[in-house]
Amino acid sequence: MRKEPLENGEVYHIFNRSIAGFKIFNYKSDAERMIDLLKYYQAKSPSVKFSYFARIARHDKERYSKQEEEHRTILSDIIAYCIMPTHFHLVLKQLDDNGISVFMNNVLNAYSRYFNVKYNRKGPLWEGRFKNRLVRSDEQLLHLTRYIHLNPTTAELVEDPQSWHASSYNEYVSRSDGKKKLCCYRGILDINPSGYKKFVEERVTYQKTLSEIKDLVID
Repeated sequence: MRKEPLENGEVYHIFNRSIAGFKIFNYKSDAERMIDLLKYYQAKSPSVKFSYFARIARHDKERYSKQEEEHRTILSDIIAYCIMPTHFHLVLKQLDDNGISVFMNNVLNAYSRYFNVKYNRKGPLWEGRFKNRLVRSDEQLLHLTRYIHLNPTTAELVEDPQSWHASSYNEYVSRSDGKKKLCCYRGILDINPSGYKKFVEERVTYQKTLSEIKDLVID
């Protein structure tokens, strides 16, 4: 049991690392698998495991997805995310009792099985239970999303955060990309794409405000 139970309606920074800094998102397909798991296990008690769902023929998958969406209860809203080579960041709003814990256990266990099968590996993948930090204000939340979206540039993996496709940054700075967005921040953050882009990419301002979220960050 967690010392402080996660409460419905609250927003949390959720993060975890691989064991010993082991690289667990080696290719684009690995990060895409993690994102697919985030989408799938938002639902409370899905009918089948994702590994089976992923094997369903495309036309059946579309029909199945539509049926699931019509009747599913969402455990947590995803406000922002970033998948890094050795760790991940999520910002989640809990909607259902114990929702974040159920959601994360399903996602982490499913990714561990996928990774161990794909890379012929055995044993635990994660450093331990996921970590959580309560986000206490709208201002803190806004700075936290910027910190998360800048992770790839801070790690010198890309020069432009828009070039890192395993994060929600492009959802924030694009009005519409023709695809259903994973993140839901309506009513939580008032995002203007061009204004948010400027806010994120002003490095000096970011450095000045980093101290405001030091107790929320993983690094």
